[in-house]
Amino acid sequence: MPDPNGFLRYNRRLPARRPVPVRITDWREVYPPAGEELIREQATRCMDCGIPFCHDGCPLGNRIPDWNDLVRTGNWDAAVRSLHATNNFPEFTGRLCPAPCEAACVLGLGGQQPVTIKQVEVEIADAAARAGLTPRPASTPTGRSVAVVGSGPAGLAAAQQLARAGHAVTVYERDDAIGGLLRYGIPDFKLEKQHVDLRLAQLAAEGVVFRTGVNVGVDVTAEQLRAEHDAVLLACGALQGRDTPETPGRALRGVHQAMDHLVAANRVVAAAGEGRPALAVLPDGTPIDAAGKHVVIIGGGDTAADCLGVAHRQGAAGVHQLDLYPEPPETRDAERDPWPTWPWVLRNYPAHEEGGERVFAVAVQEFIDDGTGQVDGVRIAEVTVEKRDGRRIVTTLPGSERVLPADLVLLAIGFEGTEEQPLLAQFGVARNARGAVDARPDWQTDADGVFVAGDMHRGASLIVWAIAEGRAAAAAIHTYLGGVGELPAPVDPGRQPLAAR
Repeated sequence: MPDPNGFLRYNRRLPARRPVPVRITDWREVYPPAGEELIREQATRCMDCGIPFCHDGCPLGNRIPDWNDLVRTGNWDAAVRSLHATNNFPEFTGRLCPAPCEAACVLGLGGQQPVTIKQVEVEIADAAARAGLTPRPASTPTGRSVAVVGSGPAGLAAAQQLARAGHAVTVYERDDAIGGLLRYGIPDFKLEKQHVDLRLAQLAAEGVVFRTGVNVGVDVTAEQLRAEHDAVLLACGALQGRDTPETPGRALRGVHQAMDHLVAANRVVAAAGEGRPALAVLPDGTPIDAAGKHVVIIGGGDTAADCLGVAHRQGAAGVHQLDLYPEPPETRDAERDPWPTWPWVLRNYPAHEEGGERVFAVAVQEFIDDGTGQVDGVRIAEVTVEKRDGRRIVTTLPGSERVLPADLVLLAIGFEGTEEQPLLAQFGVARNARGAVDARPDWQTDADGVFVAGDMHRGASLIVWAIAEGRAAAAAIHTYLGGVGELPAPVDPGRQPLAAR
């Protein structure tokens, strides 16, 4: 039985972050490991509710009360098994997911702070890694082959599930290393890459074959891929960054998509780890480093916060982060966002305590030219935002304009779906109005035997959704190939979590 008074005896606590002056000098993760005493104390706060709404907040249906109680009682081996029963990569989600499960925690209904579900999750996952991630290769091959295009969390989750079912799985990645955004999109101060490498070693031991530097549709045609494999899963992500081409000065040097900055920085860190010199540059050789520069980041979400942390570590002279919307409240507005829905509240990331200035309720009017074609400043104005008939109406407040210095501007204003690329036409699939690729209830696209999952299917979303869709698509592919034995049952491709309702 859980401790029914645990949440009364213990307040919500997280391990102290590494000191700001220390952590901005390196790229190591912000949070140190939590001690066993702290994490068992926090797990004790879970009430094992009769109706655990955290389950519905989590697209994976993680058995949260189960492994919380196993940690509380010190049964770490069973906690590891319980956690991995629904999640292939809890060390990723425990570090990167915004935790809709915590927003749905029943403690929030009574005005209490939710259980530190993410922290318990990551400590269980790290305990498993320290003990050694045991490969689980299939005992009997099925003789069927699957190609997975894309090596982000959706593609890797599907690959592992299919390999464990006995199928021969080959993962194709156009980049020079496996991992998708986990590899080059997420900064190391949020996810050190040894966690990715440990999982890749496990997948390889389970029989998954990785082919890097292969751009499907260019280096290998869809026809070739279909000839070599019995089924294909498209898991190419949603990397088409939203832009502002109508803003005067957008074409100036120094105005870039946020992901260009993050990828370049990740490559420098990766090279340093391998003892190789490297510079933060774009594929065409253009430098994209914040060192000594005044940086303006446009956007208020995760990607913007990642750019903020990177800019600090690169030695920016100063950073402004701009948000179109007014500053959110610090606590849930019960009328606007009743429990257990995902609340609109101010989210302070570790990067925000490292420096920089957040500016709310403003919009960019112009990128200012220094006279040589290089951005020199950003003209902003205060705005109000309202919705009418489902449309967003932005109104500029007269007389509120001012100029911020800017040598580097990063656009972190979201994504417009998967990129338009040759493989789509070759496979006979098209992007919908949202820039995503539709799937039938069996996860197949309009092309027979070609499946889709993750951000490529649902648009830019949470890592936990990518893993959930990868697992579900794998189950559907297993059924399509006439597989026997158990894989997780495919979930409805249209299901939305409480956070999105």
